[in-house]
Amino acid sequence: MPENEPWEYTLYIPNDLRAVTVARRTLRLILTMHGLIRLTDTAELLAAELVSNAVRHTKGPAALRVRRSAGVLRIGAWDADPEPPEPPGEFDLLGEAEEGRGLALVKACADLWGWQPLARNGSRGKLVWCDLAAA
Repeated sequence: MPENEPWEYTLYIPNDLRAVTVARRTLRLILTMHGLIRLTDTAELLAAELVSNAVRHTKGPAALRVRRSAGVLRIGAWDADPEPPEPPGEFDLLGEAEEGRGLALVKACADLWGWQPLARNGSRGKLVWCDLAAA
């Protein structure tokens, strides 16, 4: 596949916290195979936060979506809950907080992040995503 050719992968996961590790390792393999190993540490951290939120805060299935297009790597987690995610706090102000750090970390480490309503197989839900530029 040519280096600038866009690509996309989707990994469907059960509502199980073990899926976070499966998603991280799958993402590392995808990025390695596409010659983007320099992004793996940051991308894995972001994917783990997004997938963890999807599994922890919803009851249904989830999915990890990874796409590269026009030099941007987009990592997203779909879940079956159509409600928007809680807005992230400022990472520096969260200190040792146990909760609420995930999206603040995503906001701090990604070039851009957001969410959008997204249906899958007739189920309403949302996609929370983040971008790493110069991928």
